Amino acid sequence: MESMQAAGRGTRGEWSAALRRAAGYFVLWMVISGAGSVDVLPGIAVAALAAWVSLRLMPPDPVGGSVRWLAAVGLFARFARISVLAGLDVARRALSPRMRLAPGYVHYRPEMPPSDALGLYLAMTSQMPGTIPSGRDPSGAVAYHCLDAAQPVAAQLAEEERRLLVALGGALGSAAVDPGRDGRPA
Repeated sequence: MESMQAAGRGTRGEWSAALRRAAGYFVLWMVISGAGSVDVLPGIAVAALAAWVSLRLMPPDPVGGSVRWLAAVGLFARFARISVLAGLDVARRALSPRMRLAPGYVHYRPEMPPSDALGLYLAMTSQMPGTIPSGRDPSGAVAYHCLDAAQPVAAQLAEEERRLLVALGGALGSAAVDPGRDGRPA
């Protein structure tokens, strides 16, 4: 697909993305500036410039995926809840002399191909207490170092990947994996 700059004119999706971004930046400008009438013209100029820069730094997804914002908010809320609970569990295990730790590696092969979506997934799972991605093996699986490898870590990772795929809705290169009607990768 040609870029807006190379073609001289963009596709309908590129113009739509530019207008959505410009509108968002304009609203942000008006909120920050106090929404006075003298702020409208500078706000339009700043929003247009910010949208142009954002399109150069992060072009629209070439396959046209769009984030499902309600699912993304749910994913974030779940991530926050799980992180707090898992953090308390890690602290309990670390501070209790009788708690059993069974450190080890669990290998999990994500459904996502190398993409921004996979990078987001790895970043997201690196923030989950008790597990941290430690590299890839030759088969493409990610080795996760775990505080307790006896836990169902692979099942938890698969669930997080499924939820992320649903929230991304094909964006960031996740379109290669169709989560299907039930939200599970096909």
